Amino acid sequence: MTVIKTIESATWTYVDGDWHEGNVPIMGVRTHATWLGSSVFDGSRWFEGVMPDLGLHAARVNRSATSLGMKPLMATEEIVGLAKDGVKKFDGKTAIYIRPMYWAERGGYMSVPPDPDSTRFCLCLHEAPMIAPSGFSVSVSPFRRPTIETMPTDAKAGCLYPNNARAVMEAKSRGFDNALVLDMLGNVAETGTSNVFLVKDGEIFTPVPNGTFLSGITRARTLGLLAGHGYKTTEKTLTVADFLDADEIFSTGNHSKVVPVIRIEDRELQPGPVARKARELYWEWAHSPESKAA
Repeated sequence: MTVIKTIESATWTYVDGDWHEGNVPIMGVRTHATWLGSSVFDGSRWFEGVMPDLGLHAARVNRSATSLGMKPLMATEEIVGLAKDGVKKFDGKTAIYIRPMYWAERGGYMSVPPDPDSTRFCLCLHEAPMIAPSGFSVSVSPFRRPTIETMPTDAKAGCLYPNNARAVMEAKSRGFDNALVLDMLGNVAETGTSNVFLVKDGEIFTPVPNGTFLSGITRARTLGLLAGHGYKTTEKTLTVADFLDADEIFSTGNHSKVVPVIRIEDRELQPGPVARKARELYWEWAHSPESKAA
């Protein structure tokens, strides 16, 4: 199999029944996903010898495939087993991004919907260091999250990410690292790359899932850990004003787990004690027997 030679981090890809080193080409110019967007993926992590919630991520990619009209080909347990085999191919020094994917090769009626019988699967693992927990800045994006009536927001679908990308790029053009992205009603949904939390008077708030953003696995895990540690946690509709008035803001996501926000618009913030505790609780859980048995 041909491997595209690019300057990339160490990469291994499982496709068509075997492992291949490097950036393996998987689509042609007539592949349905190439021009009509029928692709889904998920992201899990290996770091410090652990792979927290790997099974949940593997199960979600199968649900995402079904949501886009494709046929999941791999059982959750098969994806987990492949991922565990794949990480053994690395030197164990750098965090690894674990990305199972499905896409359609052919279209159905008039080519527009995917043909579920043409679904293909691959699993790509590549080195990707986590960002430091020193924090990042956000601005309010002029772009909005779509609703379930307009886009497959119940799936981790590739077609959703150009919208996130333009939100991040627009924020960066104004000197920020990331963006707060609103829903169609003008309430905060997420950042351009992660779920988002605020702390006010000791209580933790996060936007209630309303069908406009993916309610993340790391988000749910963090909520549960904080509640179990005695914090009051609330999912509710939150405005930009709520975030501008927050004592702390932090984000959760698969890429770097828990990271504080240290500037929102022109207001500087310090990494706060709740964000530090959330990260500490996540790391403790990820290295616990409970996590390894999940």
